[in-house]
Order: sequence, then C-alpha cells, then structure tokens
Amino acid sequence: MAADSKNEVLKKPELPDVQTLERVVKKHHERREYLRILRSTVASLLVVAAAAVIISMLFLPVLRVTGTSMTPTLHDDELVVCRKRGSFQKGDIVAFYYNNKILLKRVIATAGDVVDIKEDGTVIVNGKTLNEPYVDGKALGECDIELPYQVPDERIFVMGDHRSTSVDSRTKRIGCIAEEAVLGKVSLRIYPFKRIGTVD
Repeated sequence: MAADSKNEVLKKPELPDVQTLERVVKKHHERREYLRILRSTVASLLVVAAAAVIISMLFLPVLRVTGTSMTPTLHDDELVVCRKRGSFQKGDIVAFYYNNKILLKRVIATAGDVVDIKEDGTVIVNGKTLNEPYVDGKALGECDIELPYQVPDERIFVMGDHRSTSVDSRTKRIGCIAEEAVLGKVSLRIYPFKRIGTVD
C-alpha cells in the first residue's frame, strides 16, 4: 500500500495536447471578439438613440393628439410628426404653445387678413368664402370676438376642424397665435399604423 501511494504522488500530471490548447485559445479569442462586437453594437445603438432624440426634439417633434377638436382630420391618441418651419400658409395644421400645453389647430388666416364667420359657421377671409373640405359640419362655435376681425401683425388665426367643440382664435381666451409660439407644421401621422401618412 505504501509503495503504491508513493508512485501516485510521483506520477506527473497529464498535459493537454496541442489540439485541446488550440481549442481553448480559439474559444477565448471568440469570447473576446464577441464581447468587443457587443460593446461596439451597444455603443452604436446608444449614439443612434441619442441622435434620434435630439433630432426629434429640435427638428421633428413627435406629438400625441389629445381631444376631439381636430376631428375628423386627427383623432384622440394618434401620433403625429411636427416639422419645424418659420412661415405658415392657410390650411396648414400647426402645433403651438398655449399655457404650458401644445395645441393643434388649422391656420385660417395670417397677419393682415380680415376674418368673418357667419351664424351658420361659414368662414370668409378677405371677402372670399373658404373651401373647407376638412370640416365635417360648419358651426359658429364658441366665439366672443368682434367680427369681422383683422389678424394683427406677426400673428395667425387658427381654428379646429371640429368647429362646434374647438376652442380657438374665435375666443378672446386664446385669440390669435404669435408666430414665435408656433412649434411647427403637422406633416405626418405615424400612429395608428393603418392611418399612417401625410396630414392635410
């Protein structure tokens, strides 16, 4: 028994063969390469995400529609993209700041224009009746301004497409919107997916 134990102690440990070592080294290199690629991919995704957030905030803000003042054009909980721009035309849907909120309305008239609204809701700008295919039903709605009304300099006159419920430039509470308060023009609907497309 003593001799066998001595032989076991003196026996050299078996060294791995060359193929086993090559496999271990290859596996180690593959793991290091995988971690390098993973780190690079995560870093790239973070950069892309940060760029997307910056672009979204500075150039193409994404807004959620709340309420029904713009139906049937825009509906509650839809997501739209707003394109920043300095000048606006009649018919554009714009997003603007009002009391720490962002509202969406349609441009009806710009600086210097004279707006008149009849009892039946017909809108007349500079003596011409507006063609408004985006309006479901005409209505005078909430209106406490003196008509006809001339739009002041550097202001725009806006109204919601749902004329009977929209609170807009027809009221002294909101009035005409300063151009500097306008965030931009609503140009694209991105949700729900079945209604994705440009906004007119």
